[in-house]
Amino acid sequence: MEYTFLSATVLLILITDPLGNIPLFVSCLRGVSPERRTAVILREVAIAFGLLLLFMVVGDAFLRMMSLTDQSLRIGGGIVLFLIALRMVFPHPDGPFGGDTRGGEPLIVPLAIPALAGPSALATVMLLTSQAPGKMFEWIGALTVTMIVCAVVLMMAERIQAWLGERTMTAFERLMGLVLVAISVEMMLGGIRAFVHQL
Repeated sequence: MEYTFLSATVLLILITDPLGNIPLFVSCLRGVSPERRTAVILREVAIAFGLLLLFMVVGDAFLRMMSLTDQSLRIGGGIVLFLIALRMVFPHPDGPFGGDTRGGEPLIVPLAIPALAGPSALATVMLLTSQAPGKMFEWIGALTVTMIVCAVVLMMAERIQAWLGERTMTAFERLMGLVLVAISVEMMLGGIRAFVHQL
């Protein structure tokens, strides 16, 4: 599958799942004072952006250093994405990424990692650059737009949750999970096709 700026942006937004992350962010930030919440959200989004950008820029070199092929990344990334997408379609009590029972102000875990920059997002940005390294500026642009969308949605998390209601939020998350299941299967099939052609 050949990705464009628009399709890469949509894919990254689906994977980072800002709407699906609203309950997690609201829950984790409950013990943080209201005036600190925006700063915490922006910090966590910036950390996730930095990590994803790092994997995007050095990911191809990392793959070569580890002797990993594009096919193994596609299949492995597809499997991880598939498992996370299944937890979105069939919700788990701890959410798609598991629970975090620690109190206080969250730092890096679980908001930046794995909620925003999870294994599937890291695999996806590496896959984008390994498939089309010449489009690096497009991929950085897509990632930047994705992180801006995440920041805006998560800063308005409590209002969105109150406005849409719990049932609508659940329906959105399951719909996004269903789309991600299809994308993950396509990633795996693409990797398998490329591997078979090499035989």
